[in-house]
Amino acid sequence: MRVPAHSVCTAIRDDIVSGVFERGSRLTEEVLARRYGVSRVPVREALRTLESEGFVVTRRHAGACVAEPSEQEAADLLEVRMLLEPLGAARAALRRTDAHLKVLRGLVRLGQERARRGEGEDLRSLGGWFHETLAQASGSPGLIALLTQLRHKIAWMYAVDQPARPADAWAEHGALVDAVARGDAERARVLAAQLAERAGATHRLRHPARPATVPRATRVRTSQRAVNTASGRN
Repeated sequence: MRVPAHSVCTAIRDDIVSGVFERGSRLTEEVLARRYGVSRVPVREALRTLESEGFVVTRRHAGACVAEPSEQEAADLLEVRMLLEPLGAARAALRRTDAHLKVLRGLVRLGQERARRGEGEDLRSLGGWFHETLAQASGSPGLIALLTQLRHKIAWMYAVDQPARPADAWAEHGALVDAVARGDAERARVLAAQLAERAGATHRLRHPARPATVPRATRVRTSQRAVNTASGRN
């Protein structure tokens, strides 16, 4: 049975996000096909999709490689999220279903419970499910796709610290759900923007950019090896 390319794409993306494939490493069709037990055809299609999403780049003489985004590109993602999540919340207030509300309220209850217990790892997962459900409630396929891709890329580029007051953070999630339940789009937009802004402060880059190269004039060569006089590094 032919494995769909989107399933292979999901598997490769997950391995990139989790660090199985390091930044800059080569992604050969043969190795990937063997890893996932598929032919090279869905792997080729998956790599094209991942390149369009920014996870993969094609390099001359090397082929497909895991992308190495800059700090500016990473910062741009958080800024874009701050624009799109409030839009999604506003639309959710107008388009949500009772099923969406039930899931969102259940997640808030679980989040508040885990916050009281100090179970940070569970809170990160619950937060992801909350925002995924809120995006689904927007009823906009294009926006859902964009927000999903943003979440994947932000998880790839950033580690997330626990907020200083997680119980307060989940109370804010609850207030957002209340606004969505009332159909108050403007209030939902404002609360989602506040959540996104506070969440941004808990993110730190997993792979900060390397220090700038020391100018050639500051390098002094001895008979044994080059010594960098511009810093205390060996």
